[in-house]
Amino acid sequence: MCWRPLCRFLWLWSYLSYIQAVPIQKVQDDTKTLIKTIVTRINDISHTQSVSAKQRVTGLDFIPGLHPILSLSKMDQTLAVYQQILTSLPSRNMVQISNDLENLRDLLHLLAFSKGCSLPQTSELQKLESLDGVLEASLYSTEVVALSRLQGALQDILQQLDLSPEC
Repeated sequence: MCWRPLCRFLWLWSYLSYIQAVPIQKVQDDTKTLIKTIVTRINDISHTQSVSAKQRVTGLDFIPGLHPILSLSKMDQTLAVYQQILTSLPSRNMVQISNDLENLRDLLHLLAFSKGCSLPQTSELQKLESLDGVLEASLYSTEVVALSRLQGALQDILQQLDLSPEC
């Protein structure tokens, strides 16, 4: 009988028995807390209150509007688009919000993993073609509309998390 594989197995088993998984409820609570933090950061930026998230602004159609976000995959895709937009804006307020969105996306990936599904990597997200031209023409409007719509999307995601969304 070969003892080596048995010893490896016992060593690995003893190691794994000490590892504790993060409770999924904790991940979900952290996700909700981070969403509320991002919404608070957006509220602290005074000029975001001047535009309704439902208002259509010509040339800013690439910014996701208000629509029901029903799955973790769709949540991640939507947040990836907002993150790409915010990183293109020169305002220093956008850096922290963009970092928060990255952390939020990581938490959504953990939630998806806990449900046995994997979210597609959105790092290959196509660069928004119209973004550069719009930023040159209307930087302020882009920031206001993006933050306003992001706030609405985050509120939708917060509500969906209570309903235990699918992959």
